[in-house]
Amino acid sequence: MKALILVGGYGTRLRPLTLSCPKPLVDFCNKPMILHQIEALVAVGVTEVVLAVNYQPEKMMAFLEKQEKELGIKITTSQEFEPLGTAGPIKLAEKYLNDSEPFFVLNSDVSCDYPFEKMIEFQKETGAGGVLLATPVDDPSKFGVILYDDHGKIESFVEKPKEFISRFINAGIYYLTPGVFDRIELRPTSIEKEVFPQMASEGLLYAMELKGFWADVGQPKDYLAGQTMRLAAFEVNNREMLAHGPGIEGNVLVHAKAIIKSGAVVGPDVVVGEGCVIEEGARVKSATLLKGAHVGAHAYVNKSIVGWASRIGKWARVDNHSVLGEDVSVADEVLVNESIVLPHKGVKSNLATKTIVL
Repeated sequence: MKALILVGGYGTRLRPLTLSCPKPLVDFCNKPMILHQIEALVAVGVTEVVLAVNYQPEKMMAFLEKQEKELGIKITTSQEFEPLGTAGPIKLAEKYLNDSEPFFVLNSDVSCDYPFEKMIEFQKETGAGGVLLATPVDDPSKFGVILYDDHGKIESFVEKPKEFISRFINAGIYYLTPGVFDRIELRPTSIEKEVFPQMASEGLLYAMELKGFWADVGQPKDYLAGQTMRLAAFEVNNREMLAHGPGIEGNVLVHAKAIIKSGAVVGPDVVVGEGCVIEEGARVKSATLLKGAHVGAHAYVNKSIVGWASRIGKWARVDNHSVLGEDVSVADEVLVNESIVLPHKGVKSNLATKTIVL
């Protein structure tokens, strides 16, 4: 069985982190985003994963060659030299994917419990030409919603409805049969607007409802919200992965090679990466510390992402969806509020709200 992961382009929504690292390799809950997906695919018998990329394929493959050996699978890239939308990359990768068997397609930004086995079973039961994973949202007016019958057969798609008609939207994960290749031209094409509506009109497209959390983690606020959901899922299904003990509040994931000093308070909803240090008296909550980050004594970090090897000084405050790129230094007693700091920069004085340090 094979799978295609739509990696896409420059990761602009997750800058400044993607200035140092391709988006799929940015850690999410102490593991590269794309590795969560690949491991889940391998668990249901996928033996070849194709990455649809148009940015830094060399960096990704250098990392993924190691994963190939560890996971016992084949990982290849299908490179776009112009943006092909959400359907064009499927056609471009046909030579890798088409072995006359159904295959998975995933958007690389999606985090959930990946019910791949259930999607396979559902496709067999229904004989669908494609199975689309559907997830409920609180405000469907911001999305295109899916209308389907009691058996899951999709009847239509409605873009940003003004009146409530459904809570379910496209979750960005599909299980498709090879017939889809004949429906896609090798050009910039939208699978949501050009391919799926036609399949639905022919009664070939089904929706399977996702149970559990779902998040698009492609931008900082959503990354942190998705992290909270993933940690909550660990609490239910893999509680042993979470940290416990003095100074830990709520769901916290701490790398075995991280150090949290006595008197620091961490959590809830925090991920502490490899080699990170949190000094005494520091307070960290609803945040991510990437590999090698250092939080000084009595510093405060809240609802923010601290990049690789970045250093936050004593009594400093990083708050309100701030993002520090790689190797950023924040001086003692400095406030960074709702701001973005690009890699290798120093912050020596307070930043006004929504400042970008270039």
